[in-house]
Amino acid sequence: MRNAGVGSWPERRLRSSPESDAIWFDGTTTSHGVFAERVRRAAAALAGLGVQAGDRVAWTGGNHPSALETLYACGQLGAVWVPFNARLAVPEAEYVLAHSGSTVVVHGREHGRLADTLRDRLGDVRHWIAAEPPVDCGTDCLPYEDLLAGAAPQPRDEPVSLEDPCLIMYTSGTTGRPKGAVLTHGNMTWNAMNQLLGLNMASDERTLALAPLFHIGGLNGTVNSALLAGGCAVIVRRFDPAETLQVIEEQRVNSFFAVPTMLDAMSREPGFGTRDLSALRTIGAAGAAVPLPTLRTWLDRGVTMQQCYGMTEAAPGCTVLASADAVRKVGSAGKPVFFTDVRVLRPDGTEAVPDEVGEIVVQGPNVMAGYWNDPEQTAVALRDGWYHTGDAGSLDDEGFLYVRDRYKDMIISGGENVYPAEVESALLELDGVQEAAVIGVPDERWGEVGLAIVVPDPGAALDADDLRARLRDRLAAFKVPKHVELVDELPKTATGKVRKPDLRSRYLPTEETSA
Repeated sequence: MRNAGVGSWPERRLRSSPESDAIWFDGTTTSHGVFAERVRRAAAALAGLGVQAGDRVAWTGGNHPSALETLYACGQLGAVWVPFNARLAVPEAEYVLAHSGSTVVVHGREHGRLADTLRDRLGDVRHWIAAEPPVDCGTDCLPYEDLLAGAAPQPRDEPVSLEDPCLIMYTSGTTGRPKGAVLTHGNMTWNAMNQLLGLNMASDERTLALAPLFHIGGLNGTVNSALLAGGCAVIVRRFDPAETLQVIEEQRVNSFFAVPTMLDAMSREPGFGTRDLSALRTIGAAGAAVPLPTLRTWLDRGVTMQQCYGMTEAAPGCTVLASADAVRKVGSAGKPVFFTDVRVLRPDGTEAVPDEVGEIVVQGPNVMAGYWNDPEQTAVALRDGWYHTGDAGSLDDEGFLYVRDRYKDMIISGGENVYPAEVESALLELDGVQEAAVIGVPDERWGEVGLAIVVPDPGAALDADDLRARLRDRLAAFKVPKHVELVDELPKTATGKVRKPDLRSRYLPTEETSA
């Protein structure tokens, strides 16, 4: 085949195991043979709409087979897939589509109104496609299934190399704007191999597509790896603890990726202790450290858990903790995955000694090509062949990684990455706000939520609830701080920089703030 990218995967499965299960969704199972045909039809339909090699095709929505079909279809055309968060506010979604230069958007059934709103703002988007009969499909809405039904399932073999871009996935911006990480077909392939080896996936793997497919963990944590191996992706639209446990039992799920808040929510369900989880071999957990009580709760049900560390820019896998070390090395993110290297560096670039905290840097064929149309940020992140994560960590004397802090100040709320700079930028655009700083504070349900410390303009009568309400027009709901404190001034350094350690010391008196 001339196509060496992910678009060739369904074709290769078609010739080797066409009868085995590929997708389960809403009670319907699709074989690898039928999945390959649907990918062919999706590619033909997109080509019929004018999509060519290098063009960007965006996708958003709740979990649905169309996400995987359009990803692989783009791979067959040499086009670039652009998934974006279904929870983004209109201005955020507008930025992603405009910055990526997407010309086609495939959206979920609940996003017709979003499409209608953006249609008037984005003249470069030629076609809006509804993945399902939508609840609120607006004008000029193309039905996805009709497009596939009218397209011929002819094989194609475009020249696509491992160096060609496969997708652009936007990460929340540390400077107020999200950055588009360009993942090549090689990045996707090598990450899938790393996950196959790290999580011991089999050719009959049944993995649960639980986390959102527009996130790198939901897409590449276990799903694409299982499909590459010849297994089945069991897709649920969205996370519901009770329903998820039922699907795990009934579909005999072997593995899935989740964040600790999801695992806690499932373990609190009344039926958790009686559900048949005997087929569930392992869970890949990331997004935050898995607390020992959570780990033990699942271990008591006979399920091993593998703490992972990764990021969008690494597609995402960097390290994984083997099941055998889960209790002995609790708190560790494990060792580097097979084809990836991880180091910890001092500020001067020299190697840190065991247990010394420094910046985590990553190298491997899974590390992104760079940020879309952003050479400056690419040069900052990729230096001397290594991706500089901005995370602080240490390696112990056995080579196990411990993530100690986040240099980037990122807040992880229910598995969603929230960057304070982006929220602070939105706050400063609101009338009556003079200064703002955002930090993460513990939350029983979400693990961590935002606390905004706001200085009002002189004479302004600000209200915390009103501030949060106005932010919802600019930011996705998960980015809006749960708590707002109004203060007279913010602590600052001599150069005018806000001293966030002082804020953490004030609002989180038990937290270590020296880092």
